[in-house]
Amino acid sequence: MGDVCRSEEQILALIGLGNPGKQYEHTRHNVGFQVVDRLIAHYSTPMMERKFRAAWGFAIAEGQKILFAKPLTFMNRSGEAVGEIIKYFGIPPDRMLVIHDDLDLPFARIRIAQRGGSGGHKGIQSIIDHVGSSDFPRLKMGIGRPKHEEPVETFVLQPPYPEDRQDFEKMTAQAEKAARAILASCLSDAMNEFNRRD
Repeated sequence: MGDVCRSEEQILALIGLGNPGKQYEHTRHNVGFQVVDRLIAHYSTPMMERKFRAAWGFAIAEGQKILFAKPLTFMNRSGEAVGEIIKYFGIPPDRMLVIHDDLDLPFARIRIAQRGGSGGHKGIQSIIDHVGSSDFPRLKMGIGRPKHEEPVETFVLQPPYPEDRQDFEKMTAQAEKAARAILASCLSDAMNEFNRRD
C-alpha cells in the first residue's frame, strides 16, 4: 500500500506533547510524550537537548529519516519549540504528526486526523499560532472526562484512575502501532485501519 503513497504525504517528524518534569511523567496530559518514548525505544533513537527547547533526535524509521521531538517548554507553549525545530530542519507543518491527549474522544480510543482546530487543547493552539497553520496531522488519544467532579485542569495533570490504568496502557501501545503504520504507509491507510470503531 505504501508505494501508492505520494511522497509529499510522507510524515517527516513525530512530535509528542506533554509537560517536562518527573511529576508530570505519568499524567494524562503527557500521553504524547509516553508514545514518543515508546517509539524512540523501538527505533533506538539517540535524543539530545541542545539548540532547541526540546528533546529531539533523528532515526531511520520504516525506511525514512524521521525527526522525533518532545517540546520541553510546558504544554501551553509547545508551539515555541515546535515552530523553531521544524523551521530549522525545513519540515513543512503538514509533514509533522503531533501526538496528544484529547478530552473529547471517548476514553482509550485513538483517532488520526489530517488537520483541524485546537478543540480547546492549549498545546495544539500554541502550535497553530507558531507555525501559522492548522493543516498538520494529529494522532489523538482519548483520556475521557473527570468522573469525580474534579476540574479539568486538575484531571489532565493526574495519572489515570487506578481502574483505567490497564486500558490507558493499551491505548498508548495502540497509538505507538498507529504511529508506526503512519510512517510505514500513508496517513489515509492508517486512518482506515485505526479510526474504525472496534
